[in-house]
Amino acid sequence: MKHFVLAAAAAVMWLAPHAVQAAPPAPYEPDQALVEAAKKEAKVVWYTSTDVQVSEKMAKAFEAKYPGIDVQVERSGAERVYQRINQEYGSKIYNADVIETSDAVHFLVFKREGILAQALPSDVAKSWPAEAKDPDGFYAAYRAHLSVIGYNTKQVKAEDAPKSHADLLLPKWKNRMVKAHPGYSGTVLTGTAALSKLLGWEYFEKLGQQKVMQVQSSTEPPKKLAQGERSIMADGNEYNLFLLRETGVPIEVVYAQEGSPIAIGHAGLLKNAAHPNAGKLFYAFMYTQEAQQLASDVGGLRSFHPGVKEKEGRVPLSKIKVLFTDPAEVEKQIETIKKKYEEYFGT
Repeated sequence: MKHFVLAAAAAVMWLAPHAVQAAPPAPYEPDQALVEAAKKEAKVVWYTSTDVQVSEKMAKAFEAKYPGIDVQVERSGAERVYQRINQEYGSKIYNADVIETSDAVHFLVFKREGILAQALPSDVAKSWPAEAKDPDGFYAAYRAHLSVIGYNTKQVKAEDAPKSHADLLLPKWKNRMVKAHPGYSGTVLTGTAALSKLLGWEYFEKLGQQKVMQVQSSTEPPKKLAQGERSIMADGNEYNLFLLRETGVPIEVVYAQEGSPIAIGHAGLLKNAAHPNAGKLFYAFMYTQEAQQLASDVGGLRSFHPGVKEKEGRVPLSKIKVLFTDPAEVEKQIETIKKKYEEYFGT
């Protein structure tokens, strides 16, 4: 994890010149007064791009710890979550309390536009490295995961499986691959930015000629592998592969020789939260060792909490070549990514 924390500095350069500057808030530990105020509101609305089975279990864990407060999980792809909150705030509709997406660029924008409230859970203040939290206390890294290659082990032998992104361009994989869309998935938007920088857009031009099955969220390619609809996953999230593999589904993860893009998912408390006390309580819960361990165990997510232990059988991040991106640079590339992707994949 130390390797991850140090390397993450390259990925989370959110001190952009245009960023909002404010005195950081004092760390808070949920006390009885906050709990009682939250119980009076009786509800939290959480907009998230974390896979629904993981986010629902996180919600249930919170409800078990704080009986009488229900968590309404509104799950969608990162880009859809982003669009929804911008539309709602533009119309002065304030439904959500806490927001989380896998696209770090979103939080640069949310902070700049004044959508977030300052809130610094004590666990973040004590345990998160500076590189994994906003210095002004507007958001912090809730999770991280990789965008990886995968394959169905019943359809592809280990010795024949792709070992690199370049291998995906081999003729034998034509009509046999599935991948997610950067216009829907923050994970894949980040991954596309990383790989276009590393391999050039000609890589995606050639990949687009492979007749790839196109889906939306990064949670979908692992499920297509599991169902046997495709043999190879060109990209998609690591944690769904973990979850499926650990239930006996015949799929395997490939960490490409060139490197695997990492997506860091931030969370924040919304400034105009519909349930501000319950939202603040839930926001603090998300960063506790209890919640972070659950996200790792149940969700296969990577955590910045030093107390979290990863399950046996999962490759430690320190042993993987990771591709990092600067969110401020990704923000500048969004329109180019969308235009190029549509040109090469027709969607």
